[in-house]
Amino acid sequence: MQLNTIKPGTGSKHAQKRVGRGIGSGLGKTCGRGHKGQKSRAGGFHKVGFEGGQMPMHRRLPKRGFISLNRAFKAEVRLDELNAMPVDTIDMLVLKQAGVIPQLAKNVRVILAGKIDKPVKLVGIIATKGAKAAIEAAGGSVAEAEA
Repeated sequence: MQLNTIKPGTGSKHAQKRVGRGIGSGLGKTCGRGHKGQKSRAGGFHKVGFEGGQMPMHRRLPKRGFISLNRAFKAEVRLDELNAMPVDTIDMLVLKQAGVIPQLAKNVRVILAGKIDKPVKLVGIIATKGAKAAIEAAGGSVAEAEA
């Protein structure tokens, strides 16, 4: 392969439509725009969702729901994920290195989901009431961070 022989892939390039070049081209006179109206004129178009001046759908319907801006910084860990960890002392750094929580996570909460049967020590991680009871029942401990 030489630099002077490189060509775009077949079918990736199309000839531009030449409009307004007579009746024989099939795109003469109105050039595929139909007759009259806003869409036929140069520069005559409207923004997405515009309904001719009528109150648009996205403004007629009520606002609903909520997406927290802190969503990317919060993470939940299940008990069975803690059970699969090869270490006994677990903190945020260990969880991030294992890929259990995302690198952006700042707040981690252990929830009561799954089972834990080995003693683990949580450092700087919040646990729910049920998860804390399950960890302590397995012989572990929870040294929570200040919430």
